[in-house]
Amino acid sequence: MGCSFTDEVELHQAKNPNIVFIFVDDMGYGDVGVYNEDSKIPTPHIDGLAAEGIRFMDAHAPGALCHPSRYGLLTGRYPYRTDTSVWPDEPVIEEERITFASLLQSQGYKTSMIGKWHLGFDESQATDRISDLDQNMSTRTAYRQYDVDLPLPGGPFDRGFDSFFGIRASTDIPPYFYIRDDRVVNPPTDSVDDNFSGGIWTDIQGAFWREGGIAPDLDLIDVMPRFTEESIKIIEEHTIQNPDQPLFLYVSYPAPHTPWLPTEEFKGVSGAGMYGDFMAMVDAEIGKILLALEQTEMDEETLVIFTSDNGPVWYDKDTEYFGHDAIGGLRGMKGDAYEGGHRMPFIVRWPGVVESGSVTNQTISFTDMLATFADITGTELPEDAGEDSFSILPVLTGSQPESEAIRPPVVVTVGRGMRSIQDRTWKLIDGLGSGGFTSPAYIEPGSGDPEGQLYNLEEDLAETDNLWHDHPEEVDRLLKLLIEYDNNERSRP
Repeated sequence: MGCSFTDEVELHQAKNPNIVFIFVDDMGYGDVGVYNEDSKIPTPHIDGLAAEGIRFMDAHAPGALCHPSRYGLLTGRYPYRTDTSVWPDEPVIEEERITFASLLQSQGYKTSMIGKWHLGFDESQATDRISDLDQNMSTRTAYRQYDVDLPLPGGPFDRGFDSFFGIRASTDIPPYFYIRDDRVVNPPTDSVDDNFSGGIWTDIQGAFWREGGIAPDLDLIDVMPRFTEESIKIIEEHTIQNPDQPLFLYVSYPAPHTPWLPTEEFKGVSGAGMYGDFMAMVDAEIGKILLALEQTEMDEETLVIFTSDNGPVWYDKDTEYFGHDAIGGLRGMKGDAYEGGHRMPFIVRWPGVVESGSVTNQTISFTDMLATFADITGTELPEDAGEDSFSILPVLTGSQPESEAIRPPVVVTVGRGMRSIQDRTWKLIDGLGSGGFTSPAYIEPGSGDPEGQLYNLEEDLAETDNLWHDHPEEVDRLLKLLIEYDNNERSRP
């Protein structure tokens, strides 16, 4: 990697930098040009971040779906340790649990979040339920009435953020309305019908959204640009009102998740259809935030992190049709235990600390952000926080030898109760099938069949050759680690 130019004095001077964490939604490992030279999507701003920072080649979401991934990111705890499925009705993160926002808040940071939450609110305190007849998780919240005069507790404003402007979940899951801090801005008193693009796209691709309530002041095509505007406002106001206080800004874009809604300016700019056009628009919105940091002269004192929550909804037919491999040579897609579901582009720019244009093959997890921020600020994590979080600061500063793993094997949660566990070389999936969106999701092992999957990622990154029966010692090692993580209720010592 060769980025060992930062000494202790420089690191001390860089302590408590501003932090901007940009988290996009349902983007593939092969969408970004710097990760896939054959990508048909222009991503100049994300590529520029990599040119000025460090690019992680083996970074993993702790869950291959939206809410598990976000839980692990914020808490430093693997999402299989809690029930993330409660998000439509109640908070996923317990009130007393430390998040990366509350940790930074305790260290004097101004903490702000813009965008998609998807980790639940205590909606019983702010809504009247009209009907419980519809048990579909995605639509039952459409049958609630929201009161703008009552707090909506349990969200970002109560989990470490001084301010929040955003939405409950994805822009295809109703009801659709904005939230500021812990209050509904305007209730979803209007309604929209289901929308499907048809044509070459499946029902969960394209300009797809579900029917439900929508606020009169919200248009789905305007949501991402609005979040950019709010983010820039945070940056500009901070330089005037709190110039001596470090800022933590978490920008959680609900894109390029469906609905794919590129504005006229971006239609046709990619070679990957409306998905590629929308991803190009995401890159441009990120560029506006980076420009705001530059114009306010905050960029040299700001640590910027960019990644995505999980892989895209991109089928083999899409790759064949467009010649664009959104997975970048990996196997699978969103929801899967295969690499395409959770191996993510992960880029860090930190002027004066991270060497420009550097690359690392260290295997890391989003759960590592809590311990890393604690390390940066000189904070000691209590025993009951960040149970699966390891500081990657030595990787950022260049003091970690590339040949020595910065953390133990990484665990990823997928559907059907399946998990994967992996280090740089070996990966075990504790079942057969993808566990997610790729068919078959689950295969019942027959007589003599392997009970799970084992891949040598250094030789077979596309996960084509199941070595379960060929390397019983690696199967035993990784299964024992999973049991140890379960019994100890943590992987961090």
